[in-house]
Amino acid sequence: MNTYTQCPIDLVVKLFNKKWVIQILSDLFFGKTRFNQFKENKPKLSNKVLSNCLKDMEKDGLIEKISKRYERDVEYILTKKGQALNKIIYELAMFGIDEEIGEIKFNEETKGKLRRNFKEKLLLN
Repeated sequence: MNTYTQCPIDLVVKLFNKKWVIQILSDLFFGKTRFNQFKENKPKLSNKVLSNCLKDMEKDGLIEKISKRYERDVEYILTKKGQALNKIIYELAMFGIDEEIGEIKFNEETKGKLRRNFKEKLLLN
């Protein structure tokens, strides 16, 4: 009989344990690839925190760093492991769309548009 010392959910949660990981994964699915693009609409995200987060995500095998011609010309892409999180990101988005969180409530038309957009960008049928 095999005994498992760690719960598989705990292993996945460790990937998301650091702040900004889920948002950056979502950004990558939506086409953002560069350092400054990840900072858009995230005024509380400092350069240092973003840099550390990207390094950790690379170390965890979620993203790959690709250097172009110049040292500063760097892009980040999802690895297969990172792409495999698309269903988790989708379910988080659907919860945010369907449930009232704080004072945000989407009308049915907006919910439909958001659902379609997330399904398309996260490569779900």
